[in-house]
Amino acid sequence: MRVAIVDDVAWERGKLKNRIAGQFSRLHLDGEIFEYENGEEFLAAAKKRCFACVFLDIYMKGANGVEIAKELRTFDRACLLVFTTASADHALAGFQVRAMHYLVKPYTDDELTVLFDEIAQRLPDSGKYISVRIAGGVARIYLCDILYAEHFQHQIHIHTGSGRTIVTRQTFHEFCAGLDDQCFFLCNRGMVINMEYADDFDGKAFVLENGEKIPVSRGLSKDARIAFGEFLFRKNSRWGGSGI
Repeated sequence: MRVAIVDDVAWERGKLKNRIAGQFSRLHLDGEIFEYENGEEFLAAAKKRCFACVFLDIYMKGANGVEIAKELRTFDRACLLVFTTASADHALAGFQVRAMHYLVKPYTDDELTVLFDEIAQRLPDSGKYISVRIAGGVARIYLCDILYAEHFQHQIHIHTGSGRTIVTRQTFHEFCAGLDDQCFFLCNRGMVINMEYADDFDGKAFVLENGEKIPVSRGLSKDARIAFGEFLFRKNSRWGGSGI
């Protein structure tokens, strides 16, 4: 589970980092915590590799937290967004960017405990990854970063949300077995898609956020429509419990 803390005050970041580490230990979560002193640095990192959750201060030098959150949502819909702020004055803006919660400073350890219990429920597989062999070694790929994968010429080409394509040599069956996640749909004998990145299903193909179309075989069209509908229902239900 990758968590980002964005705050222009170093001691605030350090204090929150220690408290989050305590929550990881309490819940037995495998987590990494990254600190950023401004939103621009965070966005640059988030575009390369997704975060499960971000704790974002609203009042910072430069772009404020709400502006950063709006930019984040242009390429990452799944990241859980928690505003850390001195007041909840931006509740409406928080709703627009699907903020999960506000932590109003100074917040207590009990408040953080309740919040992390909810985070653990919403993202049970946030730290899930697969390891694949690549030229020169082994690559760890988080499931939330996989856009789609295709099999041709005895290789799997894994396209990621951060723009990278990772190539590994294994059977398509073996690769798909490692995904084990409700976000993925097998489009045909050699293509699997992460529906987190799909904007629509037009009856013949999934339309991705970047405009690409991933075709679905005719025999799986009905299954694709049902799977995408159920995925959207689960996703909307997940956001329905907003803490703002």
